[in-house]
Amino acid sequence: MYKKVLVVEDEERMREIVSDYLRVSGFEVFEAGDGKMAMEIFEENQFDIVILDIMIPELDGWSVCKRIRKQSDIPIIMLTARSDEDDKLMGFELGADEYVTKPFSPKVLVARVKTLLKRIDGTIRSEEQAVNIEGIEVNKKSHIVKVDNKVVELSPKEYQLLCYMMENKGVVLSRENILNKVWGYDYFADSRVVDTHIKKLRKKLGHKSQYIRTLIRVGYKFEVN
Repeated sequence: MYKKVLVVEDEERMREIVSDYLRVSGFEVFEAGDGKMAMEIFEENQFDIVILDIMIPELDGWSVCKRIRKQSDIPIIMLTARSDEDDKLMGFELGADEYVTKPFSPKVLVARVKTLLKRIDGTIRSEEQAVNIEGIEVNKKSHIVKVDNKVVELSPKEYQLLCYMMENKGVVLSRENILNKVWGYDYFADSRVVDTHIKKLRKKLGHKSQYIRTLIRVGYKFEVN
C-alpha cells in the first residue's frame, strides 16, 4: 500500500515539483495551497506524513502544526525560508519532527521523508514488542504508550526518544548521541532540540518523569531507583 503524503505549500510551482518527486518515488500525494485547505484535507483523510510550509495564507504553518498535533502524532516535516534556530525550536515545541530550510533539493526532501518513515517503522517493528518499566509501558507493535495503565499521546519523536532511553536504562546519553540515534546522523541541528523534546516528554509522563535524569553538562539518563 502506498504511503500517503500531504504537501502544504502556497508556491504552486514548488508544490508541484515536490509532489511530482514524491509520486515518482511511490507516494500517494495530496496537495494544499493554504492552511485552511490543509486542515480540511487532513481531517477527511488518513496520512502517513505531512510536509508543511510555515509561510502559508489563511492559517500559517505554526497554527496548522498545532491543530494537527491535537488530533494526531503523524510525522511532520516543516519547510521554511528562514534558518533561525529559534524558529526551528518553535516548530519542535509545537510538535514538528524535522525541519528543511529553503532552498532545498526535492531529491533530498524525498530522502528525508523516506528516512523518517523508515526510522519510525523500524522502531515500531522492534524485536521486543512490549517494555514495561515502573509503570511506563511501551507496546512497540501497536505504538501505544501507557503510564499507570493510562494511554499517553506522544509525537513520533517523543515516542522514539522514550524508547531509546528505556532501551538504554542506566546508560548516560549525551545530547549528541541522542541526536544521532533519534534524529539520524544526517541531521544537523542545535542540541537544544533534545532539551525541548525531553521537556515535553517529561510533562507527558507526569510523576514518572523522575526517571529521566539530567546530568549537567553531560546529557540524560533513564534511571530507576
